[in-house]
Amino acid sequence: MRRAIFPGSFDPITLGHYDIIVRGVTLFDELVIAIGINAEKKYMFSLEERKRFIEEAFKHEPKVKVMIYEGLTVEFCKKIDAQFILRGLRNPGDFEFEKAIAHTNRKLSEIETVFLLTSSGKSYISSSIVRDVIRNNGDYTGLVPETVRFKEKT
Repeated sequence: MRRAIFPGSFDPITLGHYDIIVRGVTLFDELVIAIGINAEKKYMFSLEERKRFIEEAFKHEPKVKVMIYEGLTVEFCKKIDAQFILRGLRNPGDFEFEKAIAHTNRKLSEIETVFLLTSSGKSYISSSIVRDVIRNNGDYTGLVPETVRFKEKT
């Protein structure tokens, strides 16, 4: 079975993430959306909310699973027998950053990283931009899946 993980904090999941998941699920037998826990980060949405947003968005896609992990991504891959890491690229800066991580992961294990370019109409969307729009009471509904809409925090 070709199992991949798509790791991230998904705070919150955006239409950019959604685009990569929808396209990535066609490449693998199973795609695990892996929500990483980083004790150093302050999240806008709770871990439970972030997990629920993703599960609701993909409830009709049996090839998508949502899991939570802590520690090195490659160790999580070994634990669940995932052979691939899926990553989305929005711009050249993303590529340089993700390339360094992919090389490090490859050095640490036999894991392969697969890159997909985010669709052009979604390449400007990031979770940090969405959080800023939400914090400032802007209209974020065109930036996130429907499962995240109207669940803003103050």
